[in-house]
Amino acid sequence: MKKTLNTNEEHHQLRNPYAFFWHSVKSSYIYLFAAVVLVIFAAGISQGSNYLFKLIIDAVEQGDATAAMWWGLSFPVVIFFVQLLYRGSGFMGAILTNNATKRARDTVTEHVLSHGHTYYSGRFAGAVGNKIRNVTGAVDSTIPDLLWNLLDTLVTYIVTVALIATVDPLAALIFVILIVCLVLLNIPFSKHKSKLSTVSADISSRFQARLIDTITNISAVRQYTKAVNERNGLFDLSELQMNAQKRSWFFTEWTFLVNNIVLFAFATLMIWLLVVRWQEGAVSPGEVVLALALYAQLTGSLMFIGQMLNRVARSYGEMQEGLDDIYVPYDITDRPNAKNLVSNGGEVSWQHVSFSFQSHQVFNDFSLTIPAGQRVGLVGSSGAGKSTFVSLLLRQHDIPKGSISIDGQDIATVTQDSLRETISLVPQEPLLFHRTIRENILYGMPHATQAEVEAVARKAYAHEFIEKLEQKYDTLVGERGIKLSGGQKQRVAIARAMLKDAPILVLDEATSALDSESEVAIQKALHVLMAGKTVIAIAHRLSTLREMDRIIVLEEGKIVEDGSHDALVAYGGVYARLWEHQSGGFV
Repeated sequence: MKKTLNTNEEHHQLRNPYAFFWHSVKSSYIYLFAAVVLVIFAAGISQGSNYLFKLIIDAVEQGDATAAMWWGLSFPVVIFFVQLLYRGSGFMGAILTNNATKRARDTVTEHVLSHGHTYYSGRFAGAVGNKIRNVTGAVDSTIPDLLWNLLDTLVTYIVTVALIATVDPLAALIFVILIVCLVLLNIPFSKHKSKLSTVSADISSRFQARLIDTITNISAVRQYTKAVNERNGLFDLSELQMNAQKRSWFFTEWTFLVNNIVLFAFATLMIWLLVVRWQEGAVSPGEVVLALALYAQLTGSLMFIGQMLNRVARSYGEMQEGLDDIYVPYDITDRPNAKNLVSNGGEVSWQHVSFSFQSHQVFNDFSLTIPAGQRVGLVGSSGAGKSTFVSLLLRQHDIPKGSISIDGQDIATVTQDSLRETISLVPQEPLLFHRTIRENILYGMPHATQAEVEAVARKAYAHEFIEKLEQKYDTLVGERGIKLSGGQKQRVAIARAMLKDAPILVLDEATSALDSESEVAIQKALHVLMAGKTVIAIAHRLSTLREMDRIIVLEEGKIVEDGSHDALVAYGGVYARLWEHQSGGFV
């Protein structure tokens, strides 16, 4: 069985970029080991091949043409072998990088999808998506940087020092001091670069979030003629991003300039030393050529050693920025050894529940029992607690005091998935995916047949309009179902709930988006759907609640009236006044 990360302790560990990176690559350690070994041999032999220049020059100086020819012909053979090693490391690295990127993507996706309602209610979907992209992109770019930049360069430096030491130990010491100076100089540069990259990544996430939010609500933007406002807001964020990236780029150029100055000083010193040694007869012309060839070949990597560290620092910063927001602790978690809820009719019981939201007391010592199979309507003004009632029943928040039970099982002690499998929800705003109508309906029961899909569509009075569409059940509904009318979206959502066939049905203004004719049809379908189920219906249109077994009137989180429609109208209280004041069936 696949291991699922489900503890905040594990998530806290993965919030560290080093720990997350190792978590991503460790499952492909064989490919990592193979790639590392191949790069080490390739870089070592490649840099060591410069020794052939010494042999060729010395052979020419000694007049040994045969030796010079053989050493010269061996050079392309060695280079060809080196390229084979690099290609092998490339194949291993490709497997490693893609496996690690997939593991990173799957890990952060699993964690994000496991967050509770509070996490999503305070974040833009676009920003969350951008942070996932930053984390996986950082893993994807870090592996090549480590293998073919840092590791390759490190091996090259070691071989270079060893070969120069055979020519002149002092020259080798100068080269070692040069490398140490550049590394020590660039470590603080890299730390500052990481901070600049984190700021840039954060602004990029904010820009993407606002852009997607604007596009998603483009109809409202046009209706309220606020395109200029949205454009200016995006332009402001774009300018912030430009300035952040400019600061990061300028800092990189200053790093290069400092590295160039250091490199120039050490190069001058090393060349002077080698020329003096040659004049003294301490080194041969071939050894001078070898040292200069090694140094010249490394000039590029020495000059850009800061850039290599900066790239790693940038990836680290982007990864850190994403992980900090993704790996926040879960607000709702399953208890250890939580069992699945076993439904036996769908009785709902609230016992002395107290709950506050944003310092506002919604429920205080609230108790209510809804017998299995009873149809209950919830009525009350805005802020009375109706929506919170549904949120707590779905365990989108944990309650500090009291308990909510379904068929005698405290919902805080069962798994969240099993709880929500027991409840079908038809919300006021239909939640449709940008997929086909068939896929949206099948969300209620993924393995249902086409006949079952069409059967529930007919019961929801959706089949007729679906058949008139060009692609019928294969019609893409657009983002949030934008290609369908409000009534059509709601009927698809109701069909999905019918297919799920859960013992508890929650209707949150389920018919509010329908015209009168459609509402009558849907009410008939809902009567069929509600048969044998525990029903909790929230509605401002009181006519939709007339046939409920029981109507509960809430005010400030308290039950002020409880009874049938006829009994409450006859009582002459709050419900009766609402009934009298409604116009066209609305409160």
